Amino acid sequence: MKKTTIGILALVMLATFTGLAILQARYVSINVELSEQQFDQNVRNSLLKTSELLEQNEALQYLAQTLEDSDYKKRNSGDEHTSNHTAEKSDRQLSSVQPKIRLSTGHGKATIEETSRYLQKKFQQQFSRSKTILDQAVFQWMNEAKNKEICERIDFEEVQNILSSYLEASGIKLPFNFSVLDANESTIYQKINSKPKPNTVEYRQQLFPSEDSKNPSYICVSFPTKKRYIASSLNLLLPATIMLLVVLTVFVGTIIILFRQKQLHNMKNDFMNNMTHELKTPISSISLASQMLQDPSVGKTPETLKYISNVIRDETKRLSFQVEKVLQISIFEKEGSTLKLIEISINPLISDIIANFSLKVTSKGGKIIPKLNAKQDRILADDIHFTNVIYNLMDNALKYSSQERPLLLTVETSNEKENLLISIEDNGIGINKEDLKRIFDKFYRVSTGDLHNVKGFGLGLAYVKKIINEHKGIIKVESEINLGTKFTIIIPTLKQ
Repeated sequence: MKKTTIGILALVMLATFTGLAILQARYVSINVELSEQQFDQNVRNSLLKTSELLEQNEALQYLAQTLEDSDYKKRNSGDEHTSNHTAEKSDRQLSSVQPKIRLSTGHGKATIEETSRYLQKKFQQQFSRSKTILDQAVFQWMNEAKNKEICERIDFEEVQNILSSYLEASGIKLPFNFSVLDANESTIYQKINSKPKPNTVEYRQQLFPSEDSKNPSYICVSFPTKKRYIASSLNLLLPATIMLLVVLTVFVGTIIILFRQKQLHNMKNDFMNNMTHELKTPISSISLASQMLQDPSVGKTPETLKYISNVIRDETKRLSFQVEKVLQISIFEKEGSTLKLIEISINPLISDIIANFSLKVTSKGGKIIPKLNAKQDRILADDIHFTNVIYNLMDNALKYSSQERPLLLTVETSNEKENLLISIEDNGIGINKEDLKRIFDKFYRVSTGDLHNVKGFGLGLAYVKKIINEHKGIIKVESEINLGTKFTIIIPTLKQ
């Protein structure tokens, strides 16, 4: 897949996800707004109903008091007693002469019209009495109520209970802080049921709103846990949000995998090009040597035959080495660990490697400085593979040495707690920070700019890391451009 195709696919997926995210955010925002509006409306309705109920209760209280006062005066007033007696006597007379309803005068003296007039008169008397009592109650209420303090007119605990009942009926079962304020915002009564929080919305309702008072009082309530309540009402949106996050994860993962596949594809192409070049050279040399053997014009002297045979032998070894290098990591990945672990001493092993490798270094004017100071140098390791690890690291130092100064290669061993430290440090061209993160990846090769004399498949350091991991160790690298590179191997030692 081309890089432009991956880029277009990424843009399409990004646009799709962005659209879904915007729609989800808008949907959540609308639902939060609607939930808050419904909550506010329910609270205001509950406050208004509470205030109306307080007015009705007070009016009923004054009416009951007026009725009691009226009955008391009738029982204790002589004039009223006489009038009541007269009224009762009149009622009895009316009752005694209450006509019986007849359809015609032939069957009696009373008619429907007479009965109707009697009922109307009796209703007028009852209505007049009730209206008088109501007028007295309203007059007393208007006279006395507005002059009373609010604490004398209502029971604060009762008001809170009434409000709580209305709120629960509206589906709001939250702790709330309750207070009563006067016209000057002074607190008359306060009840804290939940710890106050900043920026909490306060709801307010005037007590006795129908009353024309110069000093009105107000009920104030606030809900510190309102935001949590609104959030809990959006629980149904949680699955959709989770699915959106899953889509985002899949989207990001897909893009990362695509780019990694693209990078792997490029690295494999580089590997094939390098492998073709590395294998083509010894094959060409062997082919040329075989042609020389078949050419009759070439003298078959012992010296010539020896030279040709040496060329064939060296190029065959080189070809075998390259093939073995390609197969090393494949064997480890497919078959797992094939190490033959034995007890070995690292200091003597590294001394032998330095002795064999020093000829390559000195031929280029370089120098190897051994510092084998580890006292506990015995480890459990595979002799052959561990030798290849040290050799690979030293060979890399030689490959990436600076042309401006001779190679100075320091090989040091030391102990730290129960671990053996092996460090290989050079003064070569160094590795930049971007490459340091990937130098242990398969097929990855550090860019050397315009330098083309560094050959390889990008498998050396991947092989090194694989072997060190199989030995239950770790490898670290430090590098600075134009200053050099230092590899440090940390591996457990054998306990004495």
